[in-house]
Amino acid sequence: MTLAQLTQGAPWVLEKLHLRDHHLLLWTTRGQGRLLLHGQRRGFGAHNAVFVPAGKLLAFELGLQVQGLATLIPDDGHVPLPSQPQHLRLQDSKSQAELTATLDALRRELEEQRPFMAEALTAQARLMSVALRRSIDAAGTAPKERAADRIVRRFCDCLAKEFATGNPMAWYAEQLDITPTHLTRACRQSAGITAAEMLSQVVQHRAHSLLRAGNWPIKKIATSLGFGSAAYFTRFCQKHFGASPSQIRKAMHSP
Repeated sequence: MTLAQLTQGAPWVLEKLHLRDHHLLLWTTRGQGRLLLHGQRRGFGAHNAVFVPAGKLLAFELGLQVQGLATLIPDDGHVPLPSQPQHLRLQDSKSQAELTATLDALRRELEEQRPFMAEALTAQARLMSVALRRSIDAAGTAPKERAADRIVRRFCDCLAKEFATGNPMAWYAEQLDITPTHLTRACRQSAGITAAEMLSQVVQHRAHSLLRAGNWPIKKIATSLGFGSAAYFTRFCQKHFGASPSQIRKAMHSP
């Protein structure tokens, strides 16, 4: 799908730090901006491929000129994919054409709904994986990580698993065997925001997504995100979204 189809008029779907239960490949065809990929802040431009494995953190800035495609791939093991996030700048036209052709073939299969579509989609996704891994090999060895980058990557792994527990920032620092001040400094250096802001964004995204889906009672959403009470969850929503959970849900489902 296009990036516009993925967000459905809600830029926060990509712009807020979040994780997904499926793999995600973003292919930008126009524009430039910034992304936060599992704790590493960096710029992107046209002909960039961003691969995010399931469970890894991403925030992708959607400027007015940014256009591209998004491919969602089930985390079911049917397609061999990298285990770590990847950001590739495809410079040569051959690599660009190879990836674009595979993505176009995937879109055609979905649009035409022909017999054996599931098999065809898996086959095309495998070809996409080959194109992606070839580009990774061609890119060569990644630059050596800084100490701050290693800390933030470990923090992101912990955050992805524990963000819904309600644990304070001191707990995360303790898991990493560093002080909260050290963790905050490392996050500012590597991610451009504090550790507390990273935690808050992930909770905001999940809260907004659950309210948008409309399947769970608000009290259940609050409990699932580690809030001690529905009242505390309401204050959180009013602070970050400018509206109560019920107001958010009503606005999302109004005609």
